[in-house]
Amino acid sequence: MTRTALIAGEGRLASAIAAALDAPLVYALDHLQPQVPARPFRLERLVPFLDELLDQGVTQVVFAGAIRRPRIEPELFDPRTMSIVPRILMGMQSGDDAALRAVLDVFEESGLKVLSADEIIPDLVPGEGVLTGEPGPRDQKDAARAAQIVEGLGPLDVGQGAVVAQGLCLAIEALPGTQAMLEFAALHSGLKPDPNGARGVLYKAPKPGQDRRIDLPTIGPDTVTQVAAAGLGGIVWQAGGVIVLEREAAIAAARAAGLFLWARA
Repeated sequence: MTRTALIAGEGRLASAIAAALDAPLVYALDHLQPQVPARPFRLERLVPFLDELLDQGVTQVVFAGAIRRPRIEPELFDPRTMSIVPRILMGMQSGDDAALRAVLDVFEESGLKVLSADEIIPDLVPGEGVLTGEPGPRDQKDAARAAQIVEGLGPLDVGQGAVVAQGLCLAIEALPGTQAMLEFAALHSGLKPDPNGARGVLYKAPKPGQDRRIDLPTIGPDTVTQVAAAGLGGIVWQAGGVIVLEREAAIAAARAAGLFLWARA
């Protein structure tokens, strides 16, 4: 029998995954507030937590939602978790992707299979194509420029998004997240050289070489609302690399706002 545990982060993805699973066990780091009921656990007691999963017959886990770094309290480490602390801390010093990779390795070494969100709901990650609207030639140039920027930032493990308008980068995604990036771009929209030119795009993509079972970029209806408020023309993302939540609602919101949604190859 296959039993699945959901490690829930913040945002709507965790509740979507929970609804698609058959009676999952749902957990979350105790400093997070996921939108789905979850039992808390602490990173400082990771090995006993894995024992708990195995004792309950869990064979596979899926991570879903945004995970903010916890504040580590050294006095709470149990002896067995303490033995793997150097690996986790080394990952944290290298960046978010390396830290998550280190944690995934520990889960797998305990005998648990780590699934990606789109293995649970395949339609979450659209393939190549325009979902709505029509990006023009200038939008396509802005998308290509934004893709170059995000790919270039990938080795630095900074973020997964950028805002480009008329060939200029107005903002890049950093630790505060996508909404903060879009708010920053809105504040500086006056930097566009031509007020009547291309409005600009939000572009999102995984980091090059990123483990796609965890922390894939995510967009949804809220993102559409934020992009419209920033005065941009549309959202572009790497086809096959970004989760689109509530797809029909996102498309409807984009149509209402006059935005395009494009999964770019």
